[in-house]
Amino acid sequence: MSIDFHGIPNCDTVKKARVWLDERGIGYTFHDYKKVGADPAKLRKWIAVKGWETVLNRRGSAFRKLDPAQTADLDAEKAVPLMQANPSTIKRPVVEYPGGLLVGFDPAEWAAKLG
Repeated sequence: MSIDFHGIPNCDTVKKARVWLDERGIGYTFHDYKKVGADPAKLRKWIAVKGWETVLNRRGSAFRKLDPAQTADLDAEKAVPLMQANPSTIKRPVVEYPGGLLVGFDPAEWAAKLG
């Protein structure tokens, strides 16, 4: 199985998730938000599957540093350009695998879905 893995390489959670995948021999293609940006079509797809509240990391420092005017009255439509302009606000990692989508790293959930 090969999966698409989206994140930021220096994120501790991304590092843990990559180790988890490597230990199980699960191949993946890594997409670095910092280098390639966040594709708005993918963001919309992820939001359609998981909801913007799950995809947008409102607990992180990147979100907290934003101007309150940018974060007021957020909804799915407003979240996409916000995440595109500030990819560090996307919850990490996001994994697209055959038949599904994982947002965040939960070893038990990953084991159930990825083996």
